[in-house]
Amino acid sequence: MGNKIAVAITGASGSVYAKLLLDKLLLLRDQYQEVGVVMSKNAKEIWEAELGNDSYNSYPFRYFDKFDFTAPFASGSARYNIMIVVPCSMGTLGRIAAGISDDLVTRAADVILKERRKLILMVRDTPYNLIHIRNMETVTLAGGIICPATPSFYSKPSTIEELAATVVDRALDLAGLDFASFRWGN
Repeated sequence: MGNKIAVAITGASGSVYAKLLLDKLLLLRDQYQEVGVVMSKNAKEIWEAELGNDSYNSYPFRYFDKFDFTAPFASGSARYNIMIVVPCSMGTLGRIAAGISDDLVTRAADVILKERRKLILMVRDTPYNLIHIRNMETVTLAGGIICPATPSFYSKPSTIEELAATVVDRALDLAGLDFASFRWGN
C-alpha cells in the first residue's frame, strides 16, 4: 500500500485514456496511499469536447493547479514513486526531455526522474517527427518509460473503452500495480 501516484493529464487528444486510468485507480485503492492529479486547463477543455462531460470533477483524488509548486509531488521528499502522464502531449514530452520545470507537470516529472522512480509517459500523437523520437530517447535514457497510446487488438475489444483500456492496463502493469487483465497466452 506504499505507492504514491501522481497523474498528469495534458491537453493532448485521448481523454478516454485519462478517464479509464482514473476509473481503474479507484478499483485499486488497496495498492496506493495517495493519488495526486494535475490537469491543465486545455486538458479539461479536451475532456469536455471528447467525452461530452466534466466528470473529471467527480473523482475523489487530490487535485492540484498546474502551477502549484507546493504540491507534494513537486519534491522528492514526499516520496511519490509513480507518475503517469496521460495523455502526454509532445510539448510536455519536449519540456520533460529538456529539463524545463516550468509547471507542476514538468517539475514532478523532473523529480520522479532525479529520484529514480517510475515515470510513464503515454504519448498520444502520430506520426512522430525526429524531434519527438529524440525526446523519447532522452527521457528513456534518463529512466522514463515511453508507453505510446497504441492499443492492442488480441483481446478482441468491442468498444472504444475496451480498446483504450488495453493501453491503460499496460501502463498500470508498467507501474507495478496488480490487477486482472487480459494476458497473452492465458
